[in-house]
Amino acid sequence: MAEVRRRDFLRIGAIAGTSVVFPVPIAGTAPARPVAGGSLDPARVRKYVTPLMIPAAMPPARISAGIDHYEIAVRQFRQQVLPRGLPSTTVWGYGAVGAPASFAYPAFTIEARHGRTVEVDWINGLVDRDGRFLPHLLSIDQTLHWADPPGGTAGRDSYGRGRGTYRGPVPIVTHVHGNHTFDHSDGYPEAWYLPDARDIPAGFAREGSWYDRFRAGSPLGDRWGPGRAVFEYPNDQPAGTQWYHDHTLGLTRANVYAGPVGFYLLRGGPNDVPPGVLPGPAPRTGDPPGRRYYEIPLAVQDRSFNADGSLFYPASRAFFDGFRGPYAPNSDVPPIWNPEFLGNMIVVNGTTWPVLAVEPRRYRFRLLNGSNTRVFIFKLVSDPMARRPVTAALPIWMIGTESGFMAAPARLDRLLLSPAERADVIVDFTGLPVGAEVYLINEGPDAVFNGKQDAFADPATTGQVMKFQVGRLTSDDTSTPPSRLSLPAPDGPGAETHRRQVSFAERSSTRVPGIGPVAVLLGTMREGAANPLRWHDPVTENPRVGAVEVWEMYNTTPDAHPIHLHEVRFEVVDRQRIGGGGRRPPDPWEQGLKDTVIAYPQEITRVKARFDRAGRFVWHCHMLEHEDNEMMRPYDIGSSGAPVRSHHHPG
Repeated sequence: MAEVRRRDFLRIGAIAGTSVVFPVPIAGTAPARPVAGGSLDPARVRKYVTPLMIPAAMPPARISAGIDHYEIAVRQFRQQVLPRGLPSTTVWGYGAVGAPASFAYPAFTIEARHGRTVEVDWINGLVDRDGRFLPHLLSIDQTLHWADPPGGTAGRDSYGRGRGTYRGPVPIVTHVHGNHTFDHSDGYPEAWYLPDARDIPAGFAREGSWYDRFRAGSPLGDRWGPGRAVFEYPNDQPAGTQWYHDHTLGLTRANVYAGPVGFYLLRGGPNDVPPGVLPGPAPRTGDPPGRRYYEIPLAVQDRSFNADGSLFYPASRAFFDGFRGPYAPNSDVPPIWNPEFLGNMIVVNGTTWPVLAVEPRRYRFRLLNGSNTRVFIFKLVSDPMARRPVTAALPIWMIGTESGFMAAPARLDRLLLSPAERADVIVDFTGLPVGAEVYLINEGPDAVFNGKQDAFADPATTGQVMKFQVGRLTSDDTSTPPSRLSLPAPDGPGAETHRRQVSFAERSSTRVPGIGPVAVLLGTMREGAANPLRWHDPVTENPRVGAVEVWEMYNTTPDAHPIHLHEVRFEVVDRQRIGGGGRRPPDPWEQGLKDTVIAYPQEITRVKARFDRAGRFVWHCHMLEHEDNEMMRPYDIGSSGAPVRSHHHPG
């Protein structure tokens, strides 16, 4: 089976001219090729036989004056991800400690209110019934810069020297992606912690190197302890679609792939829409069984499986490019890390290719691309197997980005979402006859996205996402048609006070000719060229508190990278080809405030943000394989940027 992840297939070259980078269908494009991965052939998996799972609302542990308190753990369990008749799958997921039935992949949704604090006791529950730690479900590369518990207190958060996969207790730390919070509650990659297991090996570090620093700086630090940390979220930002997931140094790709993700929806405040204007309701705690929902979150991911139902993820670099060594530490090529990974099946809300029964009325969907690498280009069609590109059957009305509502709805035939991007959309099924079928398909590629469309995803597998089956109308739809909506877009960051240049670069092996990349790096620009830096290098981005900065992102790689800045919300200003040429404005689906932006190859992508809360945060690529191997950097708001280095790193 062909391996479409190979860089020979991906290197298309620099983008020329000043034309829009959003993929334009090309006549005579190459047919889709099957995506490798796993012993379960996706052609054997039936589509549209499993009802869509709609995540319930996460039950709070208690409610007090002005604060919603949650106790949420990560645990291991089995779930029917594949259709019935095929084996179930061992996954990880979040759930409320006091409600065992709440553990699910994806997790239940945290419903937050503007101006009302949420406190979460995040618990690492990856232990068995006897309290012994559970090893990872996937193969873990110990040669990366990673949490490294076996390194002990002196060697944690370092470049491990182990050659085999890690089989010890799993560290986690949770990040609420898009939340405007304090650094001690942001899920810093070096603030991880192991489960409070009875058999942690002697000498292992139980917490990351920043855990104690943040515990000391948190007003809730006295409630932190073995296997847990308590984070607070003030919810002082505009209403929007956030999500939560693991963020452990060098392990995020594997931890997120195992399943622990969930939505965090912020409602209310001056930048929300009054009740009844948009389709609803959404799930709430205490809902009776069988209640109908017209606002539904959709977490779309790609996954591969083995014939026994287990998750498939590569256990060797050879899966990516066929290279079988020598590996680190006998070279600079990591033995297990794959530069990118695309699964060969599509999972929505924890189920492969589900079906949702809808009424002929309007629905609000909170779309999340929760994949490690894959870029989706969504479209609503009547025939999922039609030759690409397919004519849209219904428009997608986009009303909001990650960080709030847009100034006006955007009527789209297709919607591009890179990993971690979200879209708040309305789909209007009004007028469709009972029995009509509408399909959400993917016209993105079965390869790392490069800004062009030289091939479509396989129409029989990864080119399909889910089906909507129209039934009878059970109640009147009183929501406002999307074309007539007036949206309360939040204010922008304001006038620019500073500008800085940052860069993206790949590093090929210096010891094995022709092998690359072996790392992907962020950095600065120096004399017009990329200056790559690693995680442990001194901080170079240190905005003052209150600064409004434009970051110019120079992408010198062949890939389009989804870039996430923690803590802030930004405007996409424009894009321009490196070396000159005209500037082009943000695409229609990028209007408003965002926290993740796709930066195209050989281009400068400009974003503008206000940095209003002091602390230590991070910015990174949200292709998780890249993030885990150096494409992440710490940054300081309101500090001098003094270097903080890991204890062990190559000279």
